[in-house]
Amino acid sequence: MSQNFVHFKNPCTRALCLLVQKCLSRSQLDQIITQLIISASIFNQSTTRKILTLLTTPPNANISNAYTLFSLIPFASTSLYNTMIKVFIEHNQPKNVLFMCRKMMGCGHFPNNYTFSFVFRACGEICDGSLGLMYHTLVVKLGWENYDFVKNGLIHFYAGNNRMDFARSLFDECTFRDVVTWSCMINGYLKCGELSLAKELFDQMPEKNAVSWSVMINGCSQMGFFNEAREFFVDMMDAGFRPNRAAVVGALTACSFLGNLDQGRWIHGYVERSEVELDTVLGTALVDMYAKCGCMDMACHVFEEIPCKDIVAYTSLISGLADHGVGIKVLEVFERMKTEGIRPNAVTFVGVLSACSRAGLVGEGVGIFESMKVEYGIEPTVKHYGCLVDLFGRSGRLDQAKDVLRKMPMEPDQYVVGALLNACRVHGDMDIEQEVVKWLEQTIPLSSGIHVLISNIYATSDQWDNVQKVRERMQEKQVEKTPGCSFVTTNDVV
Repeated sequence: MSQNFVHFKNPCTRALCLLVQKCLSRSQLDQIITQLIISASIFNQSTTRKILTLLTTPPNANISNAYTLFSLIPFASTSLYNTMIKVFIEHNQPKNVLFMCRKMMGCGHFPNNYTFSFVFRACGEICDGSLGLMYHTLVVKLGWENYDFVKNGLIHFYAGNNRMDFARSLFDECTFRDVVTWSCMINGYLKCGELSLAKELFDQMPEKNAVSWSVMINGCSQMGFFNEAREFFVDMMDAGFRPNRAAVVGALTACSFLGNLDQGRWIHGYVERSEVELDTVLGTALVDMYAKCGCMDMACHVFEEIPCKDIVAYTSLISGLADHGVGIKVLEVFERMKTEGIRPNAVTFVGVLSACSRAGLVGEGVGIFESMKVEYGIEPTVKHYGCLVDLFGRSGRLDQAKDVLRKMPMEPDQYVVGALLNACRVHGDMDIEQEVVKWLEQTIPLSSGIHVLISNIYATSDQWDNVQKVRERMQEKQVEKTPGCSFVTTNDVV
């Protein structure tokens, strides 16, 4: 389209729509908007609705440009407001949905059943229970509560806020239940840890598609039902459905936590055979899977293939390298990340500090810890202090480790304490060990993990009377040791 805009005296809707389709820049859009104003076509809401639809339709959707045009429309109707609200919900912008609804009501337009269906979804996505309840009251007052569109929106809201009793009641009343509604209920049950109810509802679905399968797989992975997520992925393939990107990422997450390298490799092969584009999310899932399964060469290889590496991708690789004790490589990746203009976050620093600790890079680790707050404004958490204690402890600098423990601005957990006490045991410094144990007993309300640590230390030095005292104190305070568990896969059975 030429920069010299051709002015139409009375441009028709078709001509304007063709111009919008060919619009390549914001300046060209400004020319079209100017033409709309000059010709008074901006008052024709049928014309503006069609142009808004063009501006929000993939592959050339531009929500910012669409809102610019919308904001210039005088006396926008409820229908035009609904057009923009629908666009925002479809592009995962729930806060803008609620903003548009408030603006709409401020201009004297009452929301209709179509509006409310999106508003309730937005309230569910941002977990704003009080706002959703307020809109539910308004729906009842306006008489829209029996419309299926509204009920579906309410189901999204209550499921998103873990009120599955209300969601299920509305779901059972609803005469029109599409795949999105079923998937919302299933996801809601999974978020509440109700795997059996989610499975029951999933089995009752009249029609399943790739989205409903991916909701089940992802929901299981996110809630720690890793074996079930793996099984659902296999069932999805057996049922003849092609896994979408979300299902693949969910299955890879399950393989990561189960340490199931064989299936993780098979999924990677499926991605390559199906020519699925390796975006940041999928690439990071593969990096994490290979790292957790001990294949750092493949993790690094996949990382290099990710076209747009973000902080999550870098942090995943750094954490994997740190877990495998490759400290120098971690620092190289960390410096490369900063060079590319990507700011580290709190999780990144945990990985880098852990790597320094395991590699004995004390100076580097201390410098990185200090840079967190000074350069990046990140307040260290108990995990970062734990890494610093471990850094000093492993290198035999037990007095410095002890000082960090005592000066921490928060209560240490059993991992921080364990790092120091283990270092004392390795380096044979029983004096500091006993000093720390007494200080902990006198100053900190101890968790079950720290109680057990102290008990084990007394047992190691044959102080059985003190062991008995710790156990009795645990019984008095009703402190119970939390049992641990591990996953082992044998012949594809976990």
